[in-house]
Amino acid sequence: MPERMVGTQAPRFEMDAVMPNKEFGKVSLEENMRRGKWTVLFFYPMDFTFVCPTEITAMSDRYEEFVDLDAEVIGVSTDTIHTHLAWIKTPREENGLGDVKYPLAADTNHEVSKKYGVLIEEEGVALRGLFIIDPEGELKYQVVHHNNIGRDVDEVLRVLQALQTGALCPANWRPGQKTL
Repeated sequence: MPERMVGTQAPRFEMDAVMPNKEFGKVSLEENMRRGKWTVLFFYPMDFTFVCPTEITAMSDRYEEFVDLDAEVIGVSTDTIHTHLAWIKTPREENGLGDVKYPLAADTNHEVSKKYGVLIEEEGVALRGLFIIDPEGELKYQVVHHNNIGRDVDEVLRVLQALQTGALCPANWRPGQKTL
């Protein structure tokens, strides 16, 4: 039986990544925590597919909204940083990503995908898992989708804002509305 993750310390990670400037670097939960940032960590199955670029570019197009909420976004797949870079260098019109405003990390050894419970071991790819982690490292939210279904950036932002209120937020709560 899988263990509960929400409300516990998020598994720590450090991964190689392609940074927004198209250089190779590292991303880590510890670094985000040290900087007092929320972390929006999302996994996707693989580069050069069909649903994935719609999510990755949608998150990138709304990246400033995450920054305004003191959140860092990190996209992760089991592909290499070299494959990520090739996909970023491919224009959107050709099923590529074009510029991405946040890092794309490479979980080539599958360790992080396993720790977060999203690895499809027989395929070596991750499910569409999304995790919101607070600046103290507590995992506050998780959702996992079937790989055929893309995520809703509006919902990710709404949940992040709700978590940041520290209050009880009723169903369909929107920023600016009363909490309980």
